[in-house]
Amino acid sequence: YVDCPRRFQLRYALQVAWPAPEAEPISEREHHSRLARDFHQLVHQHLLGLPTENLSASVHDPDLERWWKAYLAYVPNFGNVRVMPEVGLSTPLAGYRLMAQYDAVVVSDQQAMLIVDWKTYRQRPSRDWLAQRLQTRVYPVVLIQAGASIANKPLSRDFDHPMQPDAVEMRYWLAECPEDPESFRYDEAIYQADLGYLTDLITEINERLGDVEYVTRSSKGAASDEIWPLTVDVRRCRYCNYRSLCERGDVAGPLIEYIDDGYSDSFGAGESELDVDLDWGQVQEIVY
Repeated sequence: YVDCPRRFQLRYALQVAWPAPEAEPISEREHHSRLARDFHQLVHQHLLGLPTENLSASVHDPDLERWWKAYLAYVPNFGNVRVMPEVGLSTPLAGYRLMAQYDAVVVSDQQAMLIVDWKTYRQRPSRDWLAQRLQTRVYPVVLIQAGASIANKPLSRDFDHPMQPDAVEMRYWLAECPEDPESFRYDEAIYQADLGYLTDLITEINERLGDVEYVTRSSKGAASDEIWPLTVDVRRCRYCNYRSLCERGDVAGPLIEYIDDGYSDSFGAGESELDVDLDWGQVQEIVY
């Protein structure tokens, strides 16, 4: 929604299928997406305790092998702490459930909590770009609200963020820059700002959804009511499968720019890493 309200409307509110490729060539996009999935699976299995030798023997792609070796060289930096892979948490916010699926959460003896997200960008994104991503704002908020159970910390009686914000850090480990991850320390002021921002965002989307009757469709399958605003960053349209529907071109942008500019994380190639089948009964949330 933040990247493009119209895309959110088409995909989630109207559930319009528009089978255009996000980037070309498709084969390269699929290859990079598969490698990213394979890398995340390797890390997950390693953190669960599977033998490194067995996992390494399954790696045959040179890019994947380079990422895997870089990860193995980096992971000892965590030291003697609990590293919990693939943690799913949710918490109530503005009448909805805010969910985060973490690649890994590292819990120290001092109950400090480090969020680690494995990124396979070909080039390093800017710190400012990462800071503005919803992931950087959502993940710490959910952990503060709902992470007490995995930190073995009792919930406060008033349920006012039982985790201390200054005990939380968000870290992006970059496969192509493995020795220099991008970290974001958290504190109370940032937490309150992000909480207010996300609350306002959810409220805005909810109000916009309430203004339109979404069961009303035209003969072409699109809504016959209000069209939500299109992104002002037309570069994004080159990597959106709805670009021809929105009359913003009919040719997919080049894959190298698609990945290097970070669009893969929100516009397709990286979504296979983020779109997971969740059993909501297994997602922990704060009591309320």
